[in-house]
Amino acid sequence: MEKSMKINQIVRLKQVMKKLRLANSPDTTDTDSETDTPRARSGFLAVYVGSKRERFLIPIRYLNLPVFVTLLKRAEEEYGFKFSGGIMVLCEVGFFRKVLEFLEKDERKLGRLELDEFLKMFSEVGFDRFSHLKHNAS
Repeated sequence: MEKSMKINQIVRLKQVMKKLRLANSPDTTDTDSETDTPRARSGFLAVYVGSKRERFLIPIRYLNLPVFVTLLKRAEEEYGFKFSGGIMVLCEVGFFRKVLEFLEKDERKLGRLELDEFLKMFSEVGFDRFSHLKHNAS
């Protein structure tokens, strides 16, 4: 990975962490005042996936995984890096669920995979409905 890309990734993650600290400060309530949605518990981040913005809570450590770095870059390109209470992710809900399912089973091994590697793996085991994401994987 190029040094400048690594630096940009670190800067983005620091921005996310800063916003999370503000969102989880003691002055805030347990719900989002605009939507009455429960806030993410400590160590987790609310992520909104797909066109219907289905809400998922993911461990913050996932933000360092290559698949999430790529998904966050795509979200940044589409929406900018402004968010409130959660991050929008540009992928299908079914794909996102499968990524989480695989990571929960073996994060140490599968956490190293890039987005295109997940897509390849899913297509090899019969999850062809995700093949349309391949052209957007990088």
